[in-house]
Amino acid sequence: MGDFEAFFSEVPDPRASNARHDLLEVMFVALAAVLCGAEDCTDMAEFADAKLELLRQVVGLPHGPPSHDTFSRVFRLLEPEPFEAAFAKFTRAFAGALTGVVAIDGKALRGAYERGRKATPLHLVNVWAAEARLVIGQRLAPGRNEALGARQALALLRLDGCIVTADALHCRADTAQAILDTGADYALALKANQPVRLAQAKALFDTLDPADGAASGPVRAHDRSESRTAIVVPAQGMDFPGLAAVARVETRRKMHNEPEAVIVRWYLLSTLLTAERMLQVARTHWTIENQLHWVLDVAFEEDRARSRKDNAPQNLALLRKLALNIARHHPAKGSMKKKLKRAGWDDAFLLSMLGHMR
Repeated sequence: MGDFEAFFSEVPDPRASNARHDLLEVMFVALAAVLCGAEDCTDMAEFADAKLELLRQVVGLPHGPPSHDTFSRVFRLLEPEPFEAAFAKFTRAFAGALTGVVAIDGKALRGAYERGRKATPLHLVNVWAAEARLVIGQRLAPGRNEALGARQALALLRLDGCIVTADALHCRADTAQAILDTGADYALALKANQPVRLAQAKALFDTLDPADGAASGPVRAHDRSESRTAIVVPAQGMDFPGLAAVARVETRRKMHNEPEAVIVRWYLLSTLLTAERMLQVARTHWTIENQLHWVLDVAFEEDRARSRKDNAPQNLALLRKLALNIARHHPAKGSMKKKLKRAGWDDAFLLSMLGHMR
């Protein structure tokens, strides 16, 4: 509880001064519940009641277990911005010095919609440290504006020595500058939504021999074969903050009994990477999908979560990411699902997970 309190004590309590349960205790119990598979505030209240004696080894809970209404009220009223800032500080201390690829991508909370607005659920921007396999930031996309949400998330971070990757939605001057301001370099996908800049990038490769690049593969898995090639050239005549190079990555994919598909992707780089490193960076970006978003939906049932009132969806999404970081870096072997189930069944294992926050 000590390390948790050190980082989250600055989060202001939005409730009246006569609230019975301490805010940090409610948040800590909620985190422990999510580590045991709780999906909503009702589950948290059931967990607190069932594990009261265990929880009192760590927190006081002088008024007994918090109710469903208490959990719901806290997470609906809690301001997400200071909670996210505390999360960023906590993760920075938990992870130590970050290196390598930091990926940015948006994710919809598909269950967080009001009646009649299923097509426009809450949209968040997540920041993922790929090599560390940690979520290091989250921000609401205001009005589903993912680019603005990404810049707000980056403003909370120091990423010296990292390479920030993002899709073509973020290939814009203000986002590139926001990345540079964190101390990181960028590798931003460039697509046809910027036709002039894309044409300038393609022109740099007109006289190059494809043999000048690097290749990987073919890799055979899941009934398909893939190979990739990359070429990186210095950027010339392109006006973009910090731009140093342009990369071309070609993927050839052959599915069983289907013709070969060729996909060419273009990237703007703020540092002149080797072609081999560019292949690694391009591939590593996609771990945000299969190691973060997929795990949130499958292990934590995020897409099915129906919390939708006030700030609850945003705050509970951050709580799930905090639980994911702790569970993933606990030294016990096993899948995420297995760890969450074991924490619910084995009190000693749950305490070891909570102690691993140090």
